[in-house]
Amino acid sequence: MGSIAHAKMLAKQRIIPSRDARKIVRGLETIQREIDSGKFAFSPADEDIHMNIERRLTELIGPAGGKLHTARSRNDQVALDMRLYLRDEVKIITASLHALQLELAKSAKKYLDVIMPGYTHLQRAQPVLFSHHLLAYFDMFERDRERLAGCLERINVLPLGSGALAGTTFPIDRRYVAKLLGFPRVSKNSIDAVSDRDFLLEFLASSSILFVHLSRLADELVLWSTQEFGFVELPDGYCTGSSMMPQKKNPDVLELIRGKTGRVFGHLQALLTIMKGLPLAYNRDLQEDKVPLFDTADTVKASVKIMREIVAGMKVMPERMLDAAQDGFMNATDLADYLAARGLPFRAAHQVAGRVVQFCMTKAKRIEELSLAELRRFSDRIEKDVYDYLSADAAVDRRRASGGTARKNVVRRLKELRMR
Repeated sequence: MGSIAHAKMLAKQRIIPSRDARKIVRGLETIQREIDSGKFAFSPADEDIHMNIERRLTELIGPAGGKLHTARSRNDQVALDMRLYLRDEVKIITASLHALQLELAKSAKKYLDVIMPGYTHLQRAQPVLFSHHLLAYFDMFERDRERLAGCLERINVLPLGSGALAGTTFPIDRRYVAKLLGFPRVSKNSIDAVSDRDFLLEFLASSSILFVHLSRLADELVLWSTQEFGFVELPDGYCTGSSMMPQKKNPDVLELIRGKTGRVFGHLQALLTIMKGLPLAYNRDLQEDKVPLFDTADTVKASVKIMREIVAGMKVMPERMLDAAQDGFMNATDLADYLAARGLPFRAAHQVAGRVVQFCMTKAKRIEELSLAELRRFSDRIEKDVYDYLSADAAVDRRRASGGTARKNVVRRLKELRMR
């Protein structure tokens, strides 16, 4: 793509004859087909991919092939190639992330009224809607898409025309090349253009944050699928059995996604280390940017795609979630809120609720299982209507975070997503 655009520009600017440019373009198109079909004969003697193509081009069209490299260097050529490659990869990843978000939204709609325990410190805290919990990940992945969109703006800058580092003496038209290749901007400084890898670092950083979110979701699904939680059942195709224990259903694929987080983090650290001490302009150290880039892009694409499939195939256990949400005194906060709404200072209400919990533990009862007389021993502000506050359904329905109850907030959010 880059060489074809460059050849057309050379002809437009009358740097090389138009007939030679046409030969070059036809030759490059032939080489593209050979590479795509696996018939291209690569030679280690040609040093790199660029020289392999130029050698083959000369074989196909004769001496005119040697004119292609006029007014450019491999330094600005490889900078262009990486931007072209990464631009496509980011678009694929962004679309895949959107598909994962849609799957989360579908599950949120399907399980709109399912109640689960919300956690802090991995301790049961307050009952929440499962749909609300899923949409938390939707928002994480939305930020990832925003970061990648910002990264794409800085990827989309044409470096070709910078030469080895100081430009060229030929009257090239960089904006024409940018138009042919779909770049909205051209680089401003030739020294920076050939040595800049910030766009790679930004992609690796965005991918690392994305993997934080993938790993968190993977970890929760692993936990939720255990017998101790029993909140979800994972699709069989993404689990394995044990070679020794026949009862096991191991969430291997999710564990692999979680494990690959370290791999992606490591690639970011590797490139940061490569870049941190390089003098301007190009240095061969930059050859080492390829493995971190290519492996990260492949890992992100595969992991996002597989996570979407797992979310689509998981089976949710509403009864198990509700049972857990009704256990562990998670309505203690609601009792404190109840007392605060009836004039008791919240700190005092908090202490009363704490004493009620301690009493329940000695009696092996839930708060809502206490009689009104037992509850009034702790505060005479407690009336019969307190039981309306203590059920998980009522507690969730009263929660307000964005100007409405929890369920209304989720419904409104799902409607907004459909509008988008």
